[in-house]
Amino acid sequence: MTTTVAPGLASGTCTGTNAVTDAGLKGEERTDLAQESATDLLTAADVPWNLVIWNDPVNLMSYVSYVFQSYFGYSEAKSNKLMLEVHRKGRSIVAYGGKEQVEQHAVAMHGYGLWATVEKASSSGDGQGRKGGSRG
Repeated sequence: MTTTVAPGLASGTCTGTNAVTDAGLKGEERTDLAQESATDLLTAADVPWNLVIWNDPVNLMSYVSYVFQSYFGYSEAKSNKLMLEVHRKGRSIVAYGGKEQVEQHAVAMHGYGLWATVEKASSSGDGQGRKGGSRG
């Protein structure tokens, strides 16, 4: 264990993480505050996001279902259900996850020629915004 000396104290007076700092806080307390702030930032970045596929006048329904099966690995039944929701309601949430992951899915959907957007998932406990699942 190394000896830490706070200003104005003789060598060997304070040791380890209990050394008093200039701010008057123990080193252990300052570490806890720094870790808490970092944890808060990580939690905020991990808020779930939805991938929304929009109805368009160009793509065939069979093609939209094919894209869901081939890209997301969804079953034919699930892909058809999501495709019909897009067709009938104008939109469907087909995946959710972290923002970067969902943005990558949106770029991939654009590559397939589908209209896709990313939206923050609702925070209500009714399960809305948590359809589908995330790829991977």
